[in-house]
Amino acid sequence: MSDETLLRGIPLFDGLNEAARRVLAERSVVRRFAAGAALWQAGDEPRGLHVLLEGEVRVVRTFGGRRRVVHIEGPGGTLGEIPLFEGRNYPATAVASRRCTCVVFGMDAIVAGVTADPALALALLARLATRVRQLIERVERYSAHSIPMRLAAYLLERHEQVRGDVITLGRTQLEVAEELGTAREVLVRGLRALRQAQIIETAGRGRLRIRDAGRLREIAKG
Repeated sequence: MSDETLLRGIPLFDGLNEAARRVLAERSVVRRFAAGAALWQAGDEPRGLHVLLEGEVRVVRTFGGRRRVVHIEGPGGTLGEIPLFEGRNYPATAVASRRCTCVVFGMDAIVAGVTADPALALALLARLATRVRQLIERVERYSAHSIPMRLAAYLLERHEQVRGDVITLGRTQLEVAEELGTAREVLVRGLRALRQAQIIETAGRGRLRIRDAGRLREIAKG
């Protein structure tokens, strides 16, 4: 059982009545995971709908010996709903990028919540629709965009997030490579090529300076 106040401010539960939030809290459990810990492995039986309260989780799948990111979730994100509703095992592995806290709901909690407030069913459908759209967009990026294009787009996104020319990758090189659907060695070569072209430069340990954001945008567009 979790504290009902934990559910406040989570987009999935916005607009639900008090009865639904109460029954969901009564039938849920809070779980914590250290950075690097697996919430589950591909092939495991579903353990419930996980709603992330804090931290970050990367859902990854291995193809041909190389691990690729399926999706990444931060606070308010949901995990594990598809295998839970489908009644089949997890198709991918979920790993905590950072220490994280989740509130977990079994199918009994979901049914009770929907009974108390049918709006929960629509919220879950909306979340599934968002997940499908995100997966389609990721497939399109993998199929239509080259590795240099993906890397340039990633660096531009970091540039916008920090609102400055000096950035970090925000993750390990291996994690960025998995996010971009490539190998760490390919990522390293791509960064080297951008430095040689004077589009970026090293700005201290683990930091990069964006010297020519315009050229990065050209590369990202192909």
